[in-house]
Amino acid sequence: MPMPSPRRIDFHVHLIPPFYREAVYAAGAGPAIGRYPDWTPELALGLMDKSGTEVALLSLAQPGVQFGDPNSAAALARRCNDYAAELNVRWPKRFGSFAVVPMWDRDEAIAEINRCLGQRAHQGVCLFASYGEKFLGDPWFDPVLASLNDRDAAVLVHPALHPSSRTLDLPWPGFMMEYVFDTTRAAVNLVFTGAIERFPRIRFVLVHAGGLMPYFAWRLSVAPIIDKRLEQLSQAQVYQRLRRFWYDNALAPTAETFACLKAVARPDRLVFGSDWPFANAAVTTEAVRTYEGVAMPQQQRDAIDRGNALSLFPEFA
Repeated sequence: MPMPSPRRIDFHVHLIPPFYREAVYAAGAGPAIGRYPDWTPELALGLMDKSGTEVALLSLAQPGVQFGDPNSAAALARRCNDYAAELNVRWPKRFGSFAVVPMWDRDEAIAEINRCLGQRAHQGVCLFASYGEKFLGDPWFDPVLASLNDRDAAVLVHPALHPSSRTLDLPWPGFMMEYVFDTTRAAVNLVFTGAIERFPRIRFVLVHAGGLMPYFAWRLSVAPIIDKRLEQLSQAQVYQRLRRFWYDNALAPTAETFACLKAVARPDRLVFGSDWPFANAAVTTEAVRTYEGVAMPQQQRDAIDRGNALSLFPEFA
């Protein structure tokens, strides 16, 4: 007899509308893997059914709308967000979405946040860990974060390929290491600039288990003892701020990762993620197999698969 479906809510499924893919290619840009994988809502639904996923929360693929002509970014963001909203209406029990924002202009970013969240067409917003040279937590982003804070927004923090990563004398594609570091730098910036305290109502979800955050949390906690130029947070205060984040397990499904997360993340803030289709069907299948092989109480697994997500998005209950 087959096991009952875990009815997972996947925080990390990417959206690649055909018009978006063509716009990226026309601008001479593209994802870190070079070309976009095949994507249709039907392909997404097929993989979801195979992997026990009931709901996929869609977010736009890298590089968002931060490419090409800045003057066209707002229009492209609106078109992509409307496309995602149409999928949500067509399959309301299967798809949700995190809206993309045009961060070239903060006023345009705020306007798109107000449009998407005001209409309740999306579950939250996806922000990249870095835009150009700046990382989230930089005061430049404060007006945008203030708008999200006012709405108690859920914010998926996805890595970008930072300009400094593009100039490294290494042959490896950016997704192998640089994405993990981009998320880590943004999380550290949010913690040590105090942004996570200034905007306490934002529910930040760090993808890929927060990059290096679970592994080197203790090192971060003693940094103020080493360098008096830092805000003199106690170790307990650093850990308290780290526990404010939510963490998905996309491309981080192992027992070792969960052991590190146990000391950093609140158990009710761990959620499931796949990173499909950049993590292709074979990788997603292996990730699910690995995750299901991690020893944990069934109550904890149920919370990661579904229960914790429902505390953010009860509409999928």
